[in-house]
Amino acid sequence: MAAGQDGTRQSLLLDRITHRYGGQVAVGDVTLDIGGGELVALLGPSGCGKTTLLRIVAGFVRQMAGRVLVGGAPIDHLSPSRRGVGIVFQNYALFPHMSVADNVAYGLAAGGADRATQKAEAARMLELVQLGHLADRLPRALSGGQQQRVALARALAVKPAILLLDEPFSALDKNLRLDMQIEVKRLQRLSGVTTVLVTHDQEEALSMADRVAVLSAGRLEQFAPPTEVYDRPASLFVNGFVGQANMLAGTLAGPTSVRLDVGGTVMVRPCAAQQGSRVTVCIRPEHMLLDGDAESIPATVGLGLPLGPTIVHEVRFGDGTTAKVTEARRPGTMPRAAGAPVHVAVAPGLAQAFPAP
Repeated sequence: MAAGQDGTRQSLLLDRITHRYGGQVAVGDVTLDIGGGELVALLGPSGCGKTTLLRIVAGFVRQMAGRVLVGGAPIDHLSPSRRGVGIVFQNYALFPHMSVADNVAYGLAAGGADRATQKAEAARMLELVQLGHLADRLPRALSGGQQQRVALARALAVKPAILLLDEPFSALDKNLRLDMQIEVKRLQRLSGVTTVLVTHDQEEALSMADRVAVLSAGRLEQFAPPTEVYDRPASLFVNGFVGQANMLAGTLAGPTSVRLDVGGTVMVRPCAAQQGSRVTVCIRPEHMLLDGDAESIPATVGLGLPLGPTIVHEVRFGDGTTAKVTEARRPGTMPRAAGAPVHVAVAPGLAQAFPAP
């Protein structure tokens, strides 16, 4: 499996990238060292800097500081057409007057490949994305998922060193989106091309990426494998943005214990804050249990939502603070009655405490 014109998987290094729009910092001193053949997701809310980073790699924006290196060689001086970068845009950007095959061959034609090479490579790529039978159709005759696969085939046909995916699934409905995520991951693994995916969808990032770069207001909050980002968030922002988290105020009673304002003491992962300082404890809903013992935190059940294999209950503590608790749902099981008393327990050592903002 190879990627890039020379048959190797190319690494991508974003070295201390900084860029501003006017006085606004879009990206602030971000470094990402991406291995050859790796699929990395840039994840964050609107305005966090992920699209700016993508445009800097593509050459559409020239950063104010820092370097971009592919395979260890700087590419900042190269025009977008000479960077060896393939891009799949959010709207696919297919040429409506060209056949599917001609769309796929377009990059090869622009690069000076002869007609026989264009035809052969377009046919090969369309077979790879399982659309060889639609080579002669126009884009308007295709479904959204088929158009996306054509755009992907066009990007891969030129054998890019780096593949950039800019919110490629946002226009698809939920079921088709999952199918296409699986298909894109399959094709990325087959081609071996180093890939950067821009998304604001946390499930998309966690399911597809080898590593996830979580961005906030132009800063890199965490760069780690998906399981580590979810299980061990590096900051309060990551904990709140990735997955669901209950955030409860308390006081650090020891390196691994917090007295919660709602009552009770919970065991947390080691915390660097000073003993006695105010902290925010982040607890995943699946790490809370409604049927704890008498020493657990008393609460009452509010609303219960059955969500297929799980039930999410909102519980209210004595001071009015609420939290969400997720339980596995057996066939026929209904949510607990509103107002029912419960004792909420927290799985020891899984919660994280951060200095209170």
